[in-house]
Amino acid sequence: MVSLTNSSPRSLPSIRLTSWRCSPTPSERHGSRWRRSAPWQGLAAWRARELPGRRGGLVTSIGDAWRLARQRIDRLDARLLIEYVSGCSHADLIAHPTRRLSELQVRRLDTLVRRRASGEPLAYLLGSAGFYGREFKVTGDVLVPRPETELLVELALERLRHVAEPVVADLGTGSGALAVTLKCLCPQARVVAVDLSPAALAVARLNASLHRATVRFVEGDWYGPLTDEHFDLIVANPPYVAAADPHLERGGLPFEPRLALTDGVLGGDGLGCTRVIVGGAVRHLLPGGWLLIEHGHEHGVAVRHLLHRAGLSEVATWPDLSGSERVSGACLVGGRD
Repeated sequence: MVSLTNSSPRSLPSIRLTSWRCSPTPSERHGSRWRRSAPWQGLAAWRARELPGRRGGLVTSIGDAWRLARQRIDRLDARLLIEYVSGCSHADLIAHPTRRLSELQVRRLDTLVRRRASGEPLAYLLGSAGFYGREFKVTGDVLVPRPETELLVELALERLRHVAEPVVADLGTGSGALAVTLKCLCPQARVVAVDLSPAALAVARLNASLHRATVRFVEGDWYGPLTDEHFDLIVANPPYVAAADPHLERGGLPFEPRLALTDGVLGGDGLGCTRVIVGGAVRHLLPGGWLLIEHGHEHGVAVRHLLHRAGLSEVATWPDLSGSERVSGACLVGGRD
């Protein structure tokens, strides 16, 4: 799920960015900052005109492409898109700026720059996003993994450290980034991942295959397909943006699946899915098992109240690196009623 702050939907906290090439900041990854507002004629028009200060030279090189593309989109975004289209590295771009682009590459780059300038997340254009040191395939069918969700991984690993063969459920898995990461870092765990979207599950299965992670994926709504199953750990990053929140129409959010962003309840607080997950936790946790759930920065008090009311113990909330309350959790002490 995406987090929203009072200042900007793009102010995402950075927990771990080592998996991103050149470690872009969250605003560089998700933002839609434009350097200039000059009319954009398209990259395909480069071959029909000359650059200022050049004599008779048509724009056909990666260096020229980078200089022009960054007039319309963020400098880092422009560089990553050119590297993606041309197959060159950052070192190539610096050392060999005169390397030529083909007509097909120019047209493809033109399309990607236009899409990025419209606010579409860079991860959708590149087809992948970094999460906790690994790259995950993403499409428009799944939410782009956010760095603040890495806090869920760290908290989960702390609770699995002393469990011999833990059983873990990831509810609303999306791209599978959370489930696959936990399986890779805790190979003795048995992990099941649930999602309502068949298209999202297809992406998640691909990511599990790419990382050679054995995860059981099931289609369904939260606990629906897990009727008689119990877990040492349940993790969830559900939709938690209120349906009326204006941020849903800003930045890159209109390009992401609405089902993964909000519960769709008009006039609601965005916690409809969270209530279902917390309410069903006691029936699916093993004694001593934990529920960890991500939520909006403004939801800490409400989620703690839900956890207490569900009969769970050791209720706590943890902040992300920006200091915002981001993940709450609790455990089941004793047995189930």
